Amino acid sequence: MKIPRDTYGRDLAAALCRDWGYQKVNQVGSHIILQTDTPAHHRVSVPDHKPLRLGTFNAILREIATAKKTTREAILASL
Repeated sequence: MKIPRDTYGRDLAAALCRDWGYQKVNQVGSHIILQTDTPAHHRVSVPDHKPLRLGTFNAILREIATAKKTTREAILASL
């Protein structure tokens, strides 16, 4: 599945909170800090940029897929 090129960081953070069990715990400047405790404790920083750069977006997807033991495609399908 191709990565969408027009995804905003704020929209990605909202989708992760809504569908993947993350909660917004802090915001430092333009970076939104999300964390989850299932299946293990995990924190991720999502830049609130318009739109996200593809490398940054791909790195966030890879990190979340590893933490949640799923695929990047499953995360992209929920956006």
